[in-house]
Amino acid sequence: MKKMTAVVALMAVFTLAVCFIILGAISVELMDALGINEGQFGTLAMGLFLTSCFVQLIIGPLVDKLGYKPIALLGFVVTSASVFLLAYASSFGLALIACILLGIGAMSLNTVGNTLIPIVLFEGKDPARASNFGNAFFGLGYVLTPFLFVFFLTNLKLSYTTSLSVIGILVLVFLIFALTTSYPQVATGYKFSMAIKLLGKGAVLIAALALFCYISLEISMGTWIRKLMEQLFEANGSAKPAYYAGFVLSAFGVAMMAGRFITSTVKNLTAIGTKVISAMALVALAAIVLMILVNSPILAIVAVCLAGLAFAPIFPTIVGVTFAKFDASLYGSIFGIIFAVGLLGGTFVPKFIGNLSVDSTVQQSLWIAAAMAAILFVISLFMGKVGKKKE
Repeated sequence: MKKMTAVVALMAVFTLAVCFIILGAISVELMDALGINEGQFGTLAMGLFLTSCFVQLIIGPLVDKLGYKPIALLGFVVTSASVFLLAYASSFGLALIACILLGIGAMSLNTVGNTLIPIVLFEGKDPARASNFGNAFFGLGYVLTPFLFVFFLTNLKLSYTTSLSVIGILVLVFLIFALTTSYPQVATGYKFSMAIKLLGKGAVLIAALALFCYISLEISMGTWIRKLMEQLFEANGSAKPAYYAGFVLSAFGVAMMAGRFITSTVKNLTAIGTKVISAMALVALAAIVLMILVNSPILAIVAVCLAGLAFAPIFPTIVGVTFAKFDASLYGSIFGIIFAVGLLGGTFVPKFIGNLSVDSTVQQSLWIAAAMAAILFVISLFMGKVGKKKE
């Protein structure tokens, strides 16, 4: 059972990456097709992540109450439908509705994947390590999605509508696996009041603040790297700026995926998790500052890849270190709280970057992301000092 359950959990986090990167992957084509600017495109991203924020608060406790299967099925069905709607949207309004639905599907899969992975991998004994390994498949989604779009659009000469439809069909294939898989039983007697009590736990609150900063960074990079690189390639006279920019976004995903697989080889990662988070927050800060300062596309690519490597262990290690302080029966509720708060960062920070970029460039607006990395470092210094006893 655990092997097939693990496969579905990995499919869930892979599809979550598709949901999170899809707007960035088709940003240039979607903006041209709908006739919208960077500010309006930022609103689409805000619609996705603001919806995700509210839905996550509900979905987390529902997993603890109803179990994994109904939420997994909901996630794959709604995600596929929203991708098809986004593909055929003929107006900004329809695209916004698609993004709202995408948020519902994404958070369903997010919760199922990220709460199952620490249970079914490594015998449930090292949640930080398991979370890093599982979320490497999130990085895989970050790699393949923009790569496939560039390949479909440039090599196969498909429209972005057809390209998105292929992704929607892939999610339906994942749905078949989710339908035929058995899942661990959730604990009986769960009450939604338990989730409310978690709001007073220091370990939950500090993790929520850390994810606020981290998710703002990851979503900002996923949303704006392609546009950043396109502007730099154009300024340096490249003949195919959008084409090359798409591959740089894929390189960011490769770095995240590789970093998580590497981190997952470290045994007893949970014990040193907070030190890993602090170190990687500093590296991320340095990488973003480099993106802001350079004019060379080559140096910008180096900075993007360095950021991907630095980002890689931060999210899964925050989740794993926090889970280790609580019983598994509360994982859904804990994840719902900390990820919902984290999504507030992912909702507003990319939007602010987009608004500032309307009258300047994406590069000049990345100082906001640098500030988030600095704050994350400060927060990480307190993570190991709260909630040490398992509850």
